[in-house]
Amino acid sequence: MSPRALINFSIFLAVLVLIDLYAWKGVNAALAGHSLTVRRMLRLVYWSISIGLLATLVWTMLGMQDLRARRDHSYVFSLAAVFLLFFLPKVVMVVFHGLDDLLHALRWVWMKATPASADGSGETLDRANFLSQLGLILSVVPFAGVLYGVTKGRRTFNVAQVPIRSPRLPAAFHGLRVVQISDMHLGSYGNDLSLVQNGVELINAAEPDLVLFTGDLVNDFADEAEPFVELLGSINARLGKYSILGNHDYSDYARWTDADAKAANLTKLKEVHARAGFRLMLDEHATIELNGERIGLLGVQNWGRRFQQYGDLAKTVRGSEALPFRILMSHDPTHWEEQVLGTGIDLTLSGHTHGAQFGVKLGGTTYSPAQWVYKHWAGHYTEGEQQLYVNRGFGFIGFPGRVGMPPEITVLELQRTTA
Repeated sequence: MSPRALINFSIFLAVLVLIDLYAWKGVNAALAGHSLTVRRMLRLVYWSISIGLLATLVWTMLGMQDLRARRDHSYVFSLAAVFLLFFLPKVVMVVFHGLDDLLHALRWVWMKATPASADGSGETLDRANFLSQLGLILSVVPFAGVLYGVTKGRRTFNVAQVPIRSPRLPAAFHGLRVVQISDMHLGSYGNDLSLVQNGVELINAAEPDLVLFTGDLVNDFADEAEPFVELLGSINARLGKYSILGNHDYSDYARWTDADAKAANLTKLKEVHARAGFRLMLDEHATIELNGERIGLLGVQNWGRRFQQYGDLAKTVRGSEALPFRILMSHDPTHWEEQVLGTGIDLTLSGHTHGAQFGVKLGGTTYSPAQWVYKHWAGHYTEGEQQLYVNRGFGFIGFPGRVGMPPEITVLELQRTTA
């Protein structure tokens, strides 16, 4: 670990310890009315978990080089889940106990400034104690949310049925079923095939004419996909399966000391796409023909406002201009607003955002941290005659779960409309 990284990690640990201490102060205040035995038991449980988690974080940081060498994403992601499971409730406790202390301080100042206002009658339940108890109760919400997200939330797919209407669509393609999947991040599963198996069964149950995968097959390394090649090969599509690369597929986030090894990793990943039966499109287009009519399918390499800009849209589009309807696969939705709008491409399919893997539905509208970063972060968007669909992602990365933002398999039905 470099000196700078050691300093940053030490500061991070110090902050965690302070949060732990203050959160426990709030828990202790909330439990003031309980017996000494109960409080001692809870103190033992609280600090056993906190010290154990802090020790695990230290051990993980010291062994990070070995983890990188083993390419063990599943361990790190599991640790992230456990950390959030116990850290987020403490944040809630800190907020409410902070209000506790603030109100207590203001009350003390008021009583000192106006001593005549004190009537000495006392209160059955001190206001500060009430807030601490409320914080303790509400801290269950993030705990339950994270627990659900890492157990059931990441496994419960949403099969989204989305009509795509256009007067430019040739009549032969009316009713065509296009299944879009995105952001599998196969390195996040270890060797557990069950989640991907479930997704593949749902894809095949949709009886797609086309299957389009819009990038991020792996987290960093082509080897992550090896256990899943046969399973991905079992995906069926009458008119074929096509794919593109996402920002993670280039392995730019891994540490490579050998440029040739990095290039070989990308070559191997391209071979994985082929072995799984996908035609990987690298700044190119293909023609899909049905009953004598044609549409264009375009696939561009990753291009994002904040991420890698490898894609060459001009090269991708060249030669497709005469086709009456064109579908573009572009991993990052910022590409649509930056370069695709104005090109006449009818439908762009993207992923990348994962919907932040977190959402809250209020009044029929879903809110997500993703919307603070991306203008187009999930779902269907239109501007003029051009359309964009942003898939919420099949898998996960970082946090190994999904809360209020289920993994998505999108079934797009193309519909010809009158002008």
